[in-house]
Amino acid sequence: MSELTAAELAAVADRLDLAGVSTAGPLTSDLIAGGRSNLTYAITDGRTRWVLRTPPRAGRTASAHDVAREHRVTAALMSSGVPVADAVLLCKDEGVLGVPFTVSGFVDGLAIRTQADLASYDDDRLATVVDSLLETLAALHGVDHVAAGLETFGRPDGYAARQLRRWSGQWDTVGEERLDGLAREVVARLTAALPEQRATAVVHGDYRVDNTLLAPPGTARADRVAAVVDWELSTIGDPVADVAMMCAYRHPPFDLVVGAPSAWTSPRLPSVDDLATGYERVGGVALEHWDFHRALACFKVAVISAGIDHRRRAGSGAGAGFDTAGGAVEPYLELAMQQLG
Repeated sequence: MSELTAAELAAVADRLDLAGVSTAGPLTSDLIAGGRSNLTYAITDGRTRWVLRTPPRAGRTASAHDVAREHRVTAALMSSGVPVADAVLLCKDEGVLGVPFTVSGFVDGLAIRTQADLASYDDDRLATVVDSLLETLAALHGVDHVAAGLETFGRPDGYAARQLRRWSGQWDTVGEERLDGLAREVVARLTAALPEQRATAVVHGDYRVDNTLLAPPGTARADRVAAVVDWELSTIGDPVADVAMMCAYRHPPFDLVVGAPSAWTSPRLPSVDDLATGYERVGGVALEHWDFHRALACFKVAVISAGIDHRRRAGSGAGAGFDTAGGAVEPYLELAMQQLG
């Protein structure tokens, strides 16, 4: 079940009222996206629109789908210059919808998910999009997380080791037995190659074009990032890993996760090397230990893909990619091995 009932929407309205947000009438909802990860709904009272986010209602894994993290980081970044939606409400009471949920302001922007979505962008517009994506990520990594109130949002050091423990633990929950040997070899090699962390920043954890909303044509900042969304994997950590994760999604197997030719795998976009160079050019951190971080990122995408397939087998969620994401697991494990040499 991914629909919100009238009774559930009435309960959401009650929570908004308690938060000081009045609604003009009964709420209605439309599912924007969901099933593979968190569920995203547009909700409205007929006058104002918001966005409601919940975890999937079945097949959740222990540390994923953390909407509370999304709310905390976006609330902290609202005055930072990094474009985010207004943080309106966090409800941790699972008695309302059966899961925790957040409500944020609605951002008028375009979501570019597939290569079909990308087709309307000519080369000049696409160059503007890429420049804005890199500038926004570099700006995020330049935020003083202590001054922003995120000092306790995550530990400032040891990010790679923590990520490796977290995602290898996730693999133990969702991984396929036939690929277990390959996955454990990747983990062993990553463990042996753990680097020293040289920089610390707020990291998004899942950054690419379809986790942003782009300003529509005809607006003052057309084709630039209007909001960064999907912050469930955000923390304080190594910004090099954030860039590596963005680049890991450029590989063709990511199409299996999306369930269609992904915008982010399009050959019209810059190569991994060009993205990395562009990020450094616009003021991002130096990309030290780059091969290690690329390998760790590919392992993480493999585990994310396995998690989607795990939820499919648990009967949870809906949407493109459910029947194909499992096919991305082995290619991403092999990509990780290639980066490790």
